[in-house]
Amino acid sequence: MKNYTKEQILHMVEEEDVEFIRLQFTDMFGVLKNIAIPVSRLMKALDNQCVINGDYIDGLGNSEENEYYLYPDLSTFTILPWRPQQGKVARFICDIYHMDGRLCESSPRSILKKVMARAKEMGYEICVRPECEFFLFHTDDNGMPTNITHEKAGYMDTTPLDLGENARRDIILTLEDMGYDIDSSRHELAPAQHEIDFLYSDMLETADKIMTFKVAARTVAKRHGLHATFMPKPSADVDGSGMHIHMKLIKNGKNVFTDPSDSRGLSKDAYGFIAGLMKHIKGMSAISNPLVNSYKRLVTGFEAPYNIIWSCRQNGALLHACHKNNGDTALELRSPDGATNPYLLFALCLAAGLEGIEKDLQAPGDINVDVRKMSREEKKKAGIDSLPANLSVALAEMEKDELIRAVLGNGFVDEYLEKKEQEWESYMEQISEWELSQYLYCM
Repeated sequence: MKNYTKEQILHMVEEEDVEFIRLQFTDMFGVLKNIAIPVSRLMKALDNQCVINGDYIDGLGNSEENEYYLYPDLSTFTILPWRPQQGKVARFICDIYHMDGRLCESSPRSILKKVMARAKEMGYEICVRPECEFFLFHTDDNGMPTNITHEKAGYMDTTPLDLGENARRDIILTLEDMGYDIDSSRHELAPAQHEIDFLYSDMLETADKIMTFKVAARTVAKRHGLHATFMPKPSADVDGSGMHIHMKLIKNGKNVFTDPSDSRGLSKDAYGFIAGLMKHIKGMSAISNPLVNSYKRLVTGFEAPYNIIWSCRQNGALLHACHKNNGDTALELRSPDGATNPYLLFALCLAAGLEGIEKDLQAPGDINVDVRKMSREEKKKAGIDSLPANLSVALAEMEKDELIRAVLGNGFVDEYLEKKEQEWESYMEQISEWELSQYLYCM
């Protein structure tokens, strides 16, 4: 994150021949929005005078007012490398403010910043590292996306099996052009499935990067005649795509999740953070897994976790306590998928973990056997619960979770529930090919 001044930005814009500026922000469902202005209006933007109509923006439309100001975050200024090199396009990610100068508390970015400020008051900072999975599929003759691939590559395969390797490489080069630090990339388990992993940075910066990464991936893929999708489960017979989140909590420059004297190498803060996440993970699922399709990834027979367990040794657990050779410890949450709004996901993860620390919540025992091989009866005896089975159940869990209402706000939660319930009802009105093949001839 670079602390640019207005003068530095004006200088870069002139030096780089920038002609257009995009002012970007994210709605409640994690959809990136923007307005574009010519460079002649840049000072207006830098003076926080650009206005948007919130009537058609999810999360803003239920307010009594319909106009909001965009306040560019100067640290997010970047030139978009996929746009023309003559008459370049740059962007800012913006915070949203009311017309009277108050911060819009229902903006996802504002929600995250508020929880991060609370953590700072407690003396904590948190770093996160996402593992972003996605598919690269063919497009049809009209350039429309499909879920078709002709490759047969699997985990960590290379060319010629991995037909998307060149596109994945160009996505990474594009991100590095924007100053993003990439840890690694690889082909994933399913044909046409890929993963790009970021290095650790603070939650706000990481959420901004995820939003930009999705745009970059789709744009670069299109140049290769492919479509990049973050849909959790685009094909029925293969593993879906997740977005695992690694978290490290820092206090006075030290990782407070680590305690070498503990039998598991975990500190009291780590156990409290785990307990908070385990307590609220059901209510968080409507955010971490926000689509009807999300729950078709969280089923038996595939890698995605649906049993609510944590473990130090089973990396297939919902929450995995990861130890590095240098003694560093991170908590990896493995249920979220790429459809999540990263600002809301991070805000809830942090708030749940902090509640666990503040209230000295007790984490359940860790499970260090492969729970996927346990029978339903064995899980029941062990007290192992499951994530919501579908979006409808997840919404019911969200509605009754007081922490989620406290973090997101009652108005935000009520609007989210209303619109997602409409999505569920629309899905339930459909008749699938599976239903016809199962029931049409025999019932």
